[in-house]
Amino acid sequence: MEVTQKFSNLQLELIKVFNYQLNDVQLIEIRDILTKYFADKATQEMDKLWIENKWNSNTIDNWAEEHLRTSAKD
Repeated sequence: MEVTQKFSNLQLELIKVFNYQLNDVQLIEIRDILTKYFADKATQEMDKLWIENKWNSNTIDNWAEEHLRTSAKD
């Protein structure tokens, strides 16, 4: 059975841009750039949630005290 795997638009764009061999240092630098980019995006989204939901340090304390598990007998 043949499995077809599609590349994401990001993967396709990176293939086009980096159509040559990188050395190990360059590869690590590019990976670090991409990691920072996506980490920054995640942080921006969390900041947006905090503002929209009016969360604060009390919210975190309340979350820490929550008991969300149910018994196995339920």
